Amino acid sequence: MSGGWRGAVRRLAGLGDTRVVVGLAISAVTLWFALRGVSYTALARDIARADLVILLVPSIPAHLASLYFRALRWRHLILAVAPMERAPVFRATTVGFMINNVFPLRLGEVVRAWHLGRETGVSRAAIFATVVVERLIDAAVVLSLAALVLGSRGAAAAGLDPWAVLPPLVALVAVPVVFIIALRVAPDRTVALGTRLSGPLLPRSWKLRLEQVLRQFATGMGGLRGRHSVIWVTIHTANVWLVLSIIPFLAALVALHVDLGGPMDTLAAAYNLLIWVGAAVALPSAPGFFGPYHAACWVALRPLGVPKETAIALGTLSHAVFWVTLTAAGLLVLRFRHTRLEETLQAGGDSFQDPESK
Repeated sequence: MSGGWRGAVRRLAGLGDTRVVVGLAISAVTLWFALRGVSYTALARDIARADLVILLVPSIPAHLASLYFRALRWRHLILAVAPMERAPVFRATTVGFMINNVFPLRLGEVVRAWHLGRETGVSRAAIFATVVVERLIDAAVVLSLAALVLGSRGAAAAGLDPWAVLPPLVALVAVPVVFIIALRVAPDRTVALGTRLSGPLLPRSWKLRLEQVLRQFATGMGGLRGRHSVIWVTIHTANVWLVLSIIPFLAALVALHVDLGGPMDTLAAAYNLLIWVGAAVALPSAPGFFGPYHAACWVALRPLGVPKETAIALGTLSHAVFWVTLTAAGLLVLRFRHTRLEETLQAGGDSFQDPESK
């Protein structure tokens, strides 16, 4: 490891060693939960019998297409900040997902803002505000899908009372949705209200910082003020979450010969996997979501009578395809753009430490 790498890694540890430890602990606990009581012989047998052609042929293009359509959606949010071509936004998105797979603290979200700002000359702080808005949109989508699935048959299949589960979920969905709508409809009033409500609770320096952050969010929401952009952000979000993100889970279920009774039952299981995995990877964890991803697959498939070894085999294979595809794509972008990973990591650490820098 070179001196630059050592400095970058030390910087990351100094930035948030507590968060890194918490993330590693969550990964360890979820891996223990996923692997507890598993027959490793049966697990190896399930992995060995998987049809890799059925798994890989649909999954790899779906993951790459998902990156592309995420980039298109992000571009519509960024247009409020500056005109932007598709290619640099796609490259930044790809690098960001790769960094999230390899390094802690969700550094990829900051790195992609840095990478796009470096390539286009646009303010990194303004771009990062659109990243936050994008994450709020995804959170609202995952929670909405969870409410729909649990509200139909999912809660009963999982042995849960729908009326005990749905109200908290609906409330959680409402928080980011109301926040997004308020910033879109009345950004100045929303910022002023947030600042005023925080007055008695926060020191003056924190209050000023909150106001600055809210104004950045409002800037990021600028991409949703025109009807054209709202429509395209909605279309791309639906494409990513309702179509492309389902394909790898469907492919894994078919590749492992999981019989759930019929095509519609298999489709429902794929959406259940998407919801649980989407919620799990939102938790702090080790880089690449090792642990939460695998445990989520078991939790999603257990109510459907899938053996634990088969569920963990599915999680292992689908996670491996996801991790290798996105990591390789990011490394290829860095190579062809003549950007060193060391430089990207160091710049991301600096950006994490000073998000207001240009």
